[in-house]
This record gives sequence, structure tokens and C-alpha cells, in this order.
Amino acid sequence: MSQILDPVVLALTQNRLDHISHQMGWVMVRTARSPIFSQAHDFSCFIAGPSGEVVSQADGIPIHTGSGGFGVRAILRDFGDELAEGDVYLLNDPWAAGGNHLPDWVIARPVFVKDEMVGLTCNRAHQSDIGGGAAGAYNPTATEAWQEGVRLPVLKLIERGKTREDLWKLLLLNTRTPHLLDGDLRAMLGSTRIGMERVAALVEELGIEEALQYFKGVLDHADRSVRAEIDRLPDGVYEAEDRSDNDCFDIRDVTVRVKLTIDGDQMNVDFSGTDEQIRGFKNSSLGNTYSAIYTALASFLDPGLPHNEGAFRCVDVIAPEGTVVNALEGASTTMCTVFFAHEIIHAVWKALALADPDRGCAGWAKNVFGISVGKEENGNPYVFYHGAAAAGAGAVDGRDGFNQIGHVCTLGGLTMPNVEVYEQLYPVRFYRQEFRTDAAGPGKYRGGSGCDYEVDILTPAVHSFRGEGLNYETGYGLNGGSAGAAGKMHLRYRSGKTEEAPKFGLRQTEEVHFVTQSPGGGGYGSPLDRDPELVLRDWRDGIISENSMRKIYGVIPAEDKRTVDLQATRTQRRSM
Repeated sequence: MSQILDPVVLALTQNRLDHISHQMGWVMVRTARSPIFSQAHDFSCFIAGPSGEVVSQADGIPIHTGSGGFGVRAILRDFGDELAEGDVYLLNDPWAAGGNHLPDWVIARPVFVKDEMVGLTCNRAHQSDIGGGAAGAYNPTATEAWQEGVRLPVLKLIERGKTREDLWKLLLLNTRTPHLLDGDLRAMLGSTRIGMERVAALVEELGIEEALQYFKGVLDHADRSVRAEIDRLPDGVYEAEDRSDNDCFDIRDVTVRVKLTIDGDQMNVDFSGTDEQIRGFKNSSLGNTYSAIYTALASFLDPGLPHNEGAFRCVDVIAPEGTVVNALEGASTTMCTVFFAHEIIHAVWKALALADPDRGCAGWAKNVFGISVGKEENGNPYVFYHGAAAAGAGAVDGRDGFNQIGHVCTLGGLTMPNVEVYEQLYPVRFYRQEFRTDAAGPGKYRGGSGCDYEVDILTPAVHSFRGEGLNYETGYGLNGGSAGAAGKMHLRYRSGKTEEAPKFGLRQTEEVHFVTQSPGGGGYGSPLDRDPELVLRDWRDGIISENSMRKIYGVIPAEDKRTVDLQATRTQRRSM
């Protein structure tokens, strides 16, 4: 008979674990060498129990942590009883080690109390460079994993407190930015050490047997909570899809198809019928696909639900091998955490919206920004992410979409860069970063606007393009709302020549000026139901033009242009 757990202690245990995850993240931000961590927070800290299930994923971005258990269980599989106090493990490979894609390295540290292993503290972080055919951890020309960077099985990086210096040197030799990787790995080690100490203190406080019961209890509680939430949805089969317009080399539709079946408190997510894997670097690994599904569910269901691996025990997944949602070993996958994760999340959202339309979310636009890699004056390579050109998010019932935000797979966990700081860190000069006009998807609640972005790269550089949101609408509208505008990007050279940027690929240039219009998110509900005062505010803020205010939203301003002419507006809307 299982132990009856005190609900107050259970809640406190989950909160303590979540707080420890946050503490690990604070250590990482304060000590990491690369701006991708210290500024953008492109890493995630999580805690697993002794069986490998993630008991806390409170810090970071969901596409990282949703598949965290895959990597932890690979460690337990490969090393099992060999785990010892003072050990630290490293992994990244999607097939051999439960990773999601190669740039995300996982540092995992077992936690021991009185010689018993009680869990692992982990940090998954996107490295600035991991070798491969292109600098900056993204190779848009890759057609296989070996062109993307070093593949790491589960490795013992530190053995009983002693660093394996041969392995450390091997890692630094296989990156173009060893000066960054050295410091970043040490920051990851420090964050997991803090986590280990805090988890050990919690276990000692509760007692080992009691603590492990409560670790199991938080997972069981999440399972019960999510089952109750799913049980409230109407039983049925809901089918949806989302597409990309390219395979990274040619323009053609590549479609993710999902059949979502709800039966009581159980959900089945079936991707049969999804297109076969492609040549390009967007194929999803199985762990990444699970993580994208969990991201979609966690953001659609009650936001107060627990966020640990127990929450998804009631979800069965069918992802046929050889498709873009479960690529065969050796496929190119570097971009999968963004695309096809984006399409997976959208497809699941669309299916869920058929079951519960009021809770649906309009589409987040696909981002268009890539990276530029060059050399600083001291000769060190730099890797500059054009994250300030982020796109707009989709609206929901009751709230407009965020005007600018990171990829949908991050749900806002990826921090927007401060352009003034980036001008100090990189050889770049910003000219413009402002919200776009008439790009937000119209609706009762409009989509995010995206932005107009202009920046100079002041050195010769190689640019890695990944402009998925260019030239076609990707932020779909919902329940009467309309899609957001497509993105555009041009390169302007010192000679005065201007050319359209490629959707994907590599290009080497001298100094160059980027001109980007990032895409807009989708709207929710009919634009004729939007509060006229909000429409007027958007016009005055430059989010919409006067023509859109009148012709799409049916709002007529008063002569002073500061208030709404309510009578004229009612007449205009009745005529539309």
C-alpha cells in the first residue's frame, strides 16, 4: 500500500525543486561566457529523480526540458550502477544519447545522499559552435548529421571529482570558439553543482525514503491533474496540419499531419501521414518531437498545471520512423528545435482548438533571423544572432499577441537582446528596431506586429540564413481572425547594390547592411469586434495604418484624431 502524502509537504517539495531549478539558472546567467547564455538565456535547468523522470523543469525554455528525461535515462542506461559521487556526464546526440539536436549539450550531475543516488541535476545549453561544416552551430547546407558538428554519446566528463582533461581538450579542439566553450562548460558545471547541493539538502531534510516518496508524489499529482483536465475535453478525433514551404534547398510543401484522439482522460497524438524526412537540417529527432508536443499541450491546457514529466504519462505518441517528426539516425536535425518543432506545435494547437475553440491560440509567426560569424579585432571569432528581428506571436481570447518574441518553442523563455549591449559586445551598428505597420494579423485581439530591423555588420562575415518566415504567411488567424504578414529580408552592400536574402543557405560578404521586416502573428476573432479605442491606439502607435483602421476594423476617428467617432464607427461597421 502506497504512503499517504501530506499535500502541504507535497506542494512545498514541488516548489522547492522549482526554486532550485531557478537558482541553477541564475548561476548560469551570472557566470557563462557567451551572450547566448548571459543575455539570451538559451539554456534550461531541470532536475530528475533517480529513475530518470524529470521532477522539475521550472527554468528555461520548454523545447529543452520537455525531452530532458530522454537524456537522463540514456545516462542511466549506459552507466547504471557505475554512477558515483563526484561524477558529471555530458551528452548531445539525438539517437545515441537522448538529445534533441547537436548544439544543445547536456551536463548532468548525480546527487548522492549517504551513498544513495537520489536524482540528477541537469543543464541543457545551446553552444556557440560545435564544429561541423559551418561556424555558429547551424549549417543550413547540411544533409547529414556529420556535417553539423561533433556527436557526443553519453560521456563521463568528470569522474569522482576529477576532470578528464583529455576529453576536455578534445571538446575544445572541436569548436571554433574554445575561448567561449571553456567558460560556458564551467558555468554549466557550476550551475549543476549548486543544484546538487540544494537537492541533497532537501533530501537530507526530509529523509531519503520520505524524499523519494515525495518525488514520486509530485509526478503522480501532475499525472492526476492533467488527466482531469483532458477528461474535461470532449471525446473525439481531431485532425490538423501545418506546413513548411521548403526543404531548405527547394520550394515545396512539407507537411506535418496530426490525428489527436481524446478518450476520457487519455490522449493519443498520431503523426501517421506526415511527410517523409527531408535533405535539409529541419528534421526532428524523436525526443524533440515529444518535447514539442508537450510544449503545445502545456501552453493550451490550464497554465496552473504542474510542469514535470508526470504531466504527460497520459499522452501516447505515434511518430513513424523516417518522417520529419522522427528522422532516421544520421539525418540533418540542427534546426529541429525551431522548425519542425514550430509546425508540430501549430498542428497540435489547431487540433486542440477543434476540441475547445475558445481556448485556441492563433499562430505565432515563424522567425526569419539567422546568424553572422566573423572575427573581432583581436582575431577571436564572434557569433552574432540577429534575435532583435524576432517576429510577432498569435493572439488568444482576451489578449493581443506579443509584438516581438522568440520562437514559439520557447514560449517567451528566450530573452530578446538589448541592442545597446550588443553594440558593445559585437562589431555591429543598429539603425532601426521598431514595430511594423499593418503586419499584425487583424482580429478582436490582434496578432503581434513583428518589427522593422536594420543593422550593419561591420566586418567581413559568413551569414547563416534560416528565414523560414520569409515570403509566406505563417501566423494563422483563428475564430474569424486573419493571418499576420509574411517576413521580408534584404541585404544592402556598400556599393549600393541591394538583393533579397535567401531563405536558407550560407553567404560570405564584406561589410553588409541587413534590412528585415519580421512577420506578424495571427489575430483571434473578428476585427469588427475589436474595441474601437484599442484600434485607435494601435493607429496612433503606428501598429496599423489609417486605411486599415477604417477598412479592416471599421473605426472612424473624430476630428481631433484623439477620440473615436462612435456614431460614424457604428455606421461604418454595419456597412461592412
